[in-house]
Amino acid sequence: MVEVVLPRERFKSLKGRDVKVIIEKNLPRVEETLKAEQEEFRREKRAKLLKKLEKMMAEIEELKEFYEKALRDKELMMVERDRLRRENEELRKKLEEKGSSKTSQ
Repeated sequence: MVEVVLPRERFKSLKGRDVKVIIEKNLPRVEETLKAEQEEFRREKRAKLLKKLEKMMAEIEELKEFYEKALRDKELMMVERDRLRRENEELRKKLEEKGSSKTSQ
């Protein structure tokens, strides 16, 4: 159901006329107007979605760069951990050698 609201003056001017004929006569123009409004709405919605997509793509790119940096940092940390582990083993051996040489004296 469609409800049409008219100003009092417009309603009085339509009094005595066949409103159904007037509506049917203007229906094609109303349909064109609705189609144009719908098309405009779609264009605006598309533009907003494209803008949002661009923003999301930029955020994804930032996350990708962050992830790649994190992987590089992890690799560096693992190399450093291995180096420190080897250094600790060497120091432990030297300490044990010093301890065993002192007890043998």
